Amino acid sequence: MSQEREPAATAAQTDAENPWPLRRLAENLKAHIERAPATWIEGQLIEVSVRNGHAFLTMRDLEVDNSLPLTLWSSVLRQLPERPEVGSRVVAQVKPSFFLKTGRLSMNVSDLKPVGLGDLLARLERLRRQLAEEGLFDPSRKRPLPFLPQRIGLITGANSDAEKDVLRNATLRWPAVAFEVRHAAVQGPRSVPEVIAALEELDAHPDVDVIVMARGGGALEDLLGFSDERLVRAVAAAHTPVVSAIGHEADRPLLDEVADLRASTPTDAAKRIVPEVEAELALVAEGRARLSRAVELLLERGAREVAQLRSRPVLAEPEGMITVRSEDVSRLVERSRLSLGHRLSRAGDEVSQLAARVRSLSPQSTLDRGYAVLQLGDGAVVRSAAEAPAGTALTARLAEGRLALLSDGEVPGSQPGAPSRADSSGTAAAAGSTLPTESTSAPSTESDVIA
Repeated sequence: MSQEREPAATAAQTDAENPWPLRRLAENLKAHIERAPATWIEGQLIEVSVRNGHAFLTMRDLEVDNSLPLTLWSSVLRQLPERPEVGSRVVAQVKPSFFLKTGRLSMNVSDLKPVGLGDLLARLERLRRQLAEEGLFDPSRKRPLPFLPQRIGLITGANSDAEKDVLRNATLRWPAVAFEVRHAAVQGPRSVPEVIAALEELDAHPDVDVIVMARGGGALEDLLGFSDERLVRAVAAAHTPVVSAIGHEADRPLLDEVADLRASTPTDAAKRIVPEVEAELALVAEGRARLSRAVELLLERGAREVAQLRSRPVLAEPEGMITVRSEDVSRLVERSRLSLGHRLSRAGDEVSQLAARVRSLSPQSTLDRGYAVLQLGDGAVVRSAAEAPAGTALTARLAEGRLALLSDGEVPGSQPGAPSRADSSGTAAAAGSTLPTESTSAPSTESDVIA
């Protein structure tokens, strides 16, 4: 016969040829598990069964869908002030226990305490202060809601009264309002992850302009999901404005603090996210009336101003200004004509005087007075009797015409400068005419005489 092998010292040394007996593994598990110290845990009781004086409980985690069985022996149960109930939120001191016969793991409860309202409020207050210090509740972070949202995102429980209130009241106020509804658990361990998922989906929707989270009233424990730190931070990180419509007026979950707008009830949220169509139509009518009145006043004021302008003389009788100016022009023209006439008259007189003076100085004027100019045949003016001896042919220039003369020589006894009579033969000056003497100023040439 083959020699039996020694059992493996550790689990790692076991194999198919050298396995542990089942009892060995069970004993090791029991020893290992029961070395764990007693631990305080928190959760919600979802099952309570009392048999033979012992209580068998099932506790579920507050945030995720994990649960553990608890055993509350009669010795401990009798010491509790009140028996545990389904739905209660409790803290329990438990120590793991492993039953060798059945291989069942159980948590033995050595103490059980319900979480009171004061404890919950204290925890919420600590979280509120922590988030406030981080600035998540700062009013400057809150975004204004659009006047008329293109589409409204709604997160609420399926077929809930809160959903019906929001849809009905919003539609009554603005019939054309459009909603994008997402249903989620609004209490229990699935509440927070489902609400966060719906929030992220609606926040990414391009047509959603505002998101409403609505839930009806309930106990403090029912609303704890809306004070969860994860949900509060998700709302703070959202890009779309969020409206909190949780519970009633007295309910104040932390969601109210971080939301961009807090509505006291779902009905109040519907009234604050959309305007009332009748009120807006009234405002439009009022605005149109005010605008019409303003235009009428403007036209009336303009008409009065035009009437005032037209009543002024310059517009009432526009030709009056031209008439006045025409009279001024006529008067100035007459003054100019008279002045020019006077100046021309004076200038004419001056010209006449100058002409008379010029004529009086002209040789022709001397001839006109009866004098004659004697010239030799070469045109030289005779200035002395000695220049025209007897037999000299002379020409006498008169005021009108010329005479041909023949000199008889110097008249005896004549004095220089004294006039003499001409004889009948025409050798002297013409009858009734005297010849100029040497003292007479006579022109030296014929051209001078003519000038």
